[in-house]
This record gives sequence, structure tokens and C-alpha cells, in this order.
Amino acid sequence: MFEKKPPVYPLFDSADYVLSGNQFVNQHITQITLRSVSDAGLIIEHCSDWLFEQRQSENNYKTYRSELTTFLHWCFDVASISPIKLTRKDIGRYINYCEKPPKELIGTFNVPQFKTDKATEIRYPNAAWRPFTAKKKDGKQQPYNLSDSALKTKIAIVSSFYGYLISEEYTERNPAQLWLKHSRFAINRKFIKNEDDNQKAFTKLQWSYVVSTVSNLAETQPEKHQRSLFLINLLYSCYLRISEISGRAGYSPMMNQFRKDIHNGIWYFHVPFSKSGKARNIAISKSLLNALIDYRQFLGLPDLPSIDEQQPLFVRHKAAAHGRDSGLLNANLGIRHLRDELNHIIALAADIAFTDGFEQESQLMRKLTAHNIRHTGITHDINLNQRPLSHVQADAGHESIDTTSQYLHTTQTERHQSAANKPLDHLK
Repeated sequence: MFEKKPPVYPLFDSADYVLSGNQFVNQHITQITLRSVSDAGLIIEHCSDWLFEQRQSENNYKTYRSELTTFLHWCFDVASISPIKLTRKDIGRYINYCEKPPKELIGTFNVPQFKTDKATEIRYPNAAWRPFTAKKKDGKQQPYNLSDSALKTKIAIVSSFYGYLISEEYTERNPAQLWLKHSRFAINRKFIKNEDDNQKAFTKLQWSYVVSTVSNLAETQPEKHQRSLFLINLLYSCYLRISEISGRAGYSPMMNQFRKDIHNGIWYFHVPFSKSGKARNIAISKSLLNALIDYRQFLGLPDLPSIDEQQPLFVRHKAAAHGRDSGLLNANLGIRHLRDELNHIIALAADIAFTDGFEQESQLMRKLTAHNIRHTGITHDINLNQRPLSHVQADAGHESIDTTSQYLHTTQTERHQSAANKPLDHLK
């Protein structure tokens, strides 16, 4: 029915289809995830979300998706490495590849990346599409050449995507920016950080509105929002990234990730894979443990999970209509579904704050997203709950305590008060 497989898969359809995904691309990415790059599926989801934000400009969208596809082709198919593990030297290798790509990957004219089967209306990758194109001049076909202008555009787009991943805390490094800094295109720039546009955490008042809103919803619409209440509890208490509790190819979060230490009886939450590729065990509060019990009782489950329990962490309200979980109700939610649910709660909380007269707080809340819940949990634990930085660092999965220290907010008065009574001799 469909054409043969293309030598390089176009990964992202037009803006109208990008969030729904493509069955052929999904199968391709699943194989890559299982075979060589374990977070390939998650990277694709991040790319789709970022591309969707560019949909207002059709030209920008087309340029960005082509560059991302070429970049991920090199990462997945050529280098077999996750983008978050690349170094500046790896970006140099990618540039060398783009300057001299395999001849079979060079097209002579532009073609659509996807086509539609008229009988079934199924979208499928165009086997004639190529990631590189040799231009024509005066009607004559020219050899492929990557100009300096095209090269700068290519790396600038990749660098912008890394900026998005950093904002999502999926990585802490931007190797494309490092490459530019040491390349012949480097220029001296001074970057000024605008703190007013960079609120990362909810204030105490804003967060109180979020909690009260979801609590009321869970009470009045339990069949829909008991899940929302536990979701917010878990993200805030354990500073989790949504990617760490959402289902994707090769990863299905389970209730048995709540575990009890057989030696001391302490409960913790186990994350088998984080952005750094390392597992971690997160200390949990009594409040979260009680929230877990309440949620499991609502689902008709025993109060606490056993180590061999196979119950998904967040189940659907209705069976999936398509995809790998088609027809299943007791299946995990994906990153996009969880993010939409959380953003909906935040928007409702902002509406209530506005009605109560907190117009500025409401306006600021509307700029925050589900990811800011992680920042809020870390910020509150350090500054309000006075947890040691080293404890928060371990639970947050920060590679360096310097990253955790950025959440420490102190005023000159607070520093004076903490220093006022320091003794010279603690044993005197």
C-alpha cells in the first residue's frame, strides 16, 4: 500500500499533525529506543512540543523541523548517541557530516516530507525526501555545498533547541552553543539576565491557589481529579520531571516505584532513569505517603503497593483511541497528556486568584507551566522547609550542588541574622 522506506525518516509532520505523531515514525523511533538510544522517544516528544510552539510562522516551522530531523538522523542513525550526551567535539563531527553527506542522501529538488494515502487518509513518510538538497543555478544542477550562512542557521537552530531542553531541565549543557563560541563565527557578546521574565517557582500565595483549586476539584469531581491531586502531590514533593512519570516506548511508570526499605522501614520513590541516565531514590514526606494511600483507596487498591505490583502510576479515564495503548484503559499517560492536565489546573487556579483580586499574581501564574512545579518543590524545600542542600541535591538528581544552590534565596537581612550570633569557640 505504501512506498518503500526512505533512507532517512522525516520525523516531524506539518504543524497540523505534529502533536498526534505518525505510526511509521513511531515504529522507527521505538526500534531506535530499544536498539541504541534509550531516550529517543522522549527526545522526539520534546522536539514535537518545541516545534508546535513555532507553528505561527510556517517558514520558521519548516526550517526548524528539517534541521531537527537532520540533526536527529545523525544522532540516532549515524552516531547512535542521545543529543544530551553530545560534546562540543561531537557537534564538530556533525558539522563535518553535513558538509560532506553521503551522496544517496542528497536530493536535487524539494519534495514533501510526508504524503497521504488517498484510500485510507493515512500519512506516511515520502520515500523521495532527502535531508540534504543540491541547489540549481541558472537552470543547471550544482554540486552540494553547505554555505557559511546555512551552517550558522543550522547550528543556531540546534542551539535554540538545546535552550528549550535546558528550560525543561532535560539537560544542563548546550554543546551547539559551545561549538559556536569556539568556531570562526564566534563574536563577543554580553548576556544580561532579565529576572522579571524568569520566575521559575510559584510564590507561596500562587502555590496555595494551585493546591486549593486541585483539592476542591478532587472533592467535587473525584472521578476526574483525584488523579490530578495525586499528580501535583507527587511532582511537588519529589521535584519530578514529567518525563520521569510519563509512559513512552521502553518505559512504563508503575506504582511499585514506591518502595519500602527492608532495613529501616522507610518509604521512598524510585526513579529508574533520569536525564543524566542515573537512577535515584527520593525521600518522601508523610504528606505524600498519605496522598498515595488516598489515591490508591480511590482506585480500589491496597493502601500501599508491593514490590511486584504491576499497576500503572497514572491510569487513563478512558481507553486510548490510538497508538501503542489503543483500546487499553489501565495504561500510563504520556508526557503531553500529563502536561495538559497540569496546565489546565494552573489556569483554573489563576482564574480564581484573579476573581479574588490578586490580578498581578494571576497574570504571573499564567506564565508558569507544569515544569515550574519541580522548581517550586525545590525552592520551597530549601527556603521554607530548611532542608539541607545536599539532601535536596540528591532528591532532585542534580549532578552538581552548584545547580541546587541556585534555588537558595536569601536577603541581606537574613544573612545578617544568621551571622549575628556566630561564636568564635563552640565549646566555650
